[in-house]
Amino acid sequence: MSKNIVEKILSKAAGKEKVEPGEIIKAKVDKVMFHDLTGPLTLKSFKEMNGKKVWNPERIIVIFDHLVPANNERAALNQKNIREFVFEQGIKNFYDIGRGGICHQVMVEKGHAKPGELIIGADSHTCTYGAVGAFATGMGATDVAAILLTGETWLKVPETMKIDISGKIKDPITSKDVILYIIGKLSVDGAVYKAVIFSGETVENMTIDSRMTMCNMAVEMGAKTGIVEPDKITEQYFKEKNISINFNFKSDSNADFSEKIDFDVSKIEPQVACPSSVDNVKPISEIEGIEINQAYIGSCTNGRLEDLKLAAKIVKNKKIKENVRTIIVPASQEIYLNALKEGLIEIFLKAGALVCNPTCGACIGTHMGVLADGEVCIASINRNFIGRMGSTKAKVYLASPATVIASAITGKITDPRSML
Repeated sequence: MSKNIVEKILSKAAGKEKVEPGEIIKAKVDKVMFHDLTGPLTLKSFKEMNGKKVWNPERIIVIFDHLVPANNERAALNQKNIREFVFEQGIKNFYDIGRGGICHQVMVEKGHAKPGELIIGADSHTCTYGAVGAFATGMGATDVAAILLTGETWLKVPETMKIDISGKIKDPITSKDVILYIIGKLSVDGAVYKAVIFSGETVENMTIDSRMTMCNMAVEMGAKTGIVEPDKITEQYFKEKNISINFNFKSDSNADFSEKIDFDVSKIEPQVACPSSVDNVKPISEIEGIEINQAYIGSCTNGRLEDLKLAAKIVKNKKIKENVRTIIVPASQEIYLNALKEGLIEIFLKAGALVCNPTCGACIGTHMGVLADGEVCIASINRNFIGRMGSTKAKVYLASPATVIASAITGKITDPRSML
């Protein structure tokens, strides 16, 4: 009986030999995660369900990242209440301020996500963990509260779309350009409630960091999750962390998929998603020259070490354009420390950039980089909806870290290939 990787993971979770697309299953969850922004509603729902004790404190991960450090008294109180819950319940996998970083980076970085696992998070970009072969998806506070109580959830088995990507890419073209290109072609509703498997030679040559960027943005085309099948890159990643993994979770050679789509990215330019939709994607040659007020590198999409290395390579011995605010946010404390050791932070500071602590603040428009009326920002984040980074009258362009830093140097949207 042939199965693809999604069907194998969900069959295991449901305790069944086979599951079918469209089938509603009762699934056992391997891990569940919530953070400081979704935590208050999750705990409120938990109490309304008369929750007294969580099902398994070792399988619950709590991470503070969205309002870090707390930007007002209400946020501080919410964080205080979550801390009390964590300690009361004996949850050991708790990453307080200064101890972890952005939740999706921490989940993979610390080994909480592994191949073959079903992981639910109270955040839409939980799909990031598909980069290491997990079926990971976001759910609302009520669903997550029920998982805290029971360790189980109801789930409709999605259809599985396979996207095969071919073509060699090299700096400064990155996986961010690849996924923006794909979303631009398929649209924001091109994979609604489907699991998307990213495969092909391009993906096979990507690092786990680059795969995380791809899977992170699967939800931006409506997908339930994005996933890359475990391979030698995955094996080496966990070997370096001294974590053993299960390699049984791969699609059978004759597995079925609802749809197969091929993309050749060998000749793509740097891609930019223009206001105010992620699928409003254009090659940079069509929009070069648009003036910017702010450049932002960070978030769960592109705040990883390889992103910072590429940006530093471009900006080294150069200066940020006067009147352009450039904010750089490493995705975790570990990344921040490694960037410090490698001299990247010094490069950014000498160029005139501001390096902040790991946080989602600017990405969601709450603090540490909020935009004012009429301002234009180019950012390495995953969404550019109206009001996403602050004012509803601001404009946000999405691009790779390379394009963002190149634009910061010139003060206008710029092709990073001109700087290497």
